[in-house]
Amino acid sequence: MERDLFDEEHLLFRETVSEFMTREVAPHHSQWEKDGIVPRDVWKKAGQIGMFGFSVPEEYGGSGIKDFRYNAVIVEELIGKGASGLGFSLHNDVVAPYLVDLTDDEQKQRWLPGFVSGELITAIAMTEPGAGSDLQGVRTSAVREGDHYVVNGQKTFITNGINADLVVVVAKTDPSAGARGVTLLVVERGMEGFSRGRNLDKIGMKAQDTAELFFENVRVPVANRLGPEDGQGFFQLMNNLPQERLSIAVAAVAAAETVLAQTVEYCRTRQAFGRSIGSFQNTRFVLAELATETEIARHYVDKCILALNAGTLTAVDAAKAKWWTTELQTKVVDRCLQLHGGYGYMTEYPVAKAWLDSRVQTIYGGTTEIMKEIIGRSFGF
Repeated sequence: MERDLFDEEHLLFRETVSEFMTREVAPHHSQWEKDGIVPRDVWKKAGQIGMFGFSVPEEYGGSGIKDFRYNAVIVEELIGKGASGLGFSLHNDVVAPYLVDLTDDEQKQRWLPGFVSGELITAIAMTEPGAGSDLQGVRTSAVREGDHYVVNGQKTFITNGINADLVVVVAKTDPSAGARGVTLLVVERGMEGFSRGRNLDKIGMKAQDTAELFFENVRVPVANRLGPEDGQGFFQLMNNLPQERLSIAVAAVAAAETVLAQTVEYCRTRQAFGRSIGSFQNTRFVLAELATETEIARHYVDKCILALNAGTLTAVDAAKAKWWTTELQTKVVDRCLQLHGGYGYMTEYPVAKAWLDSRVQTIYGGTTEIMKEIIGRSFGF
């Protein structure tokens, strides 16, 4: 079925992003995988062509356009090029709403121009060693002392953790208040007591810097609090999580489509018993199943993008998209790897890297099990 999500301006933007990926990313990504990190100058180059902060008001360097279709274009082009090391979607899709919607004029002036230019790389620190999907269980504390909060605690699995200049930290300002005791604070590079641990060694997404963060009596100015009052952080997180989960779903479908296209071509050219392996009924049936499920997922996700733009995307809608598409992604990649045979296990083939990169998709942003719990609760049982 014809895809009709994008307008002409989105297609033109895709050409710009694709050209950037071909020139600035594809030739270097394998080295970044070995290095375990992407160089900062790539962020600046991406900022120069307008890849960051579409929703940032024009007076701060952005486009002032709240249209998630532009975000989707970037995610799809990154995935299509196998560029799993670039934390652009975390920057654009996850952190941007906090810095655009929850900041006052002074904070906008301080942070948004650098956000748009790629000079300031961002991260969000939710997960802790003892708290993952249960955000009410975070133990990082922020105690108010005059014009500062004193922050203590530890975060882990933080995307962009090494490169980040600004980190939105989820902290407890009132441990006795449960969900109403959570506050979001922006911790900046160089603040005394803020340190980074290991660049974590993952099974996939090797070029993506994912780190542990430590906070030891970090004095964060009250002027770095997001939102007008203490205790609203949990609700701010809940408000923005659907967009984060939709971003993951966009990546999942794009990954399934990319690997499927590569596998169809492989099956067309790979010979066995004197003919292409694509001519065997089992191969055709596997590809037929995967193609059908992927296309159905694509249209649901596109519908979710339009709903997000219209302000009608619910947490349940996003949870459905997130768990279904990521589980589908792991299925598609695994079965495509099987069709590659022994070559699929070789890292020189894109399907092998896709297999390694895909596994985390059903975990971060809320596990499949948590997504099903969100959906299940909607029935009112």
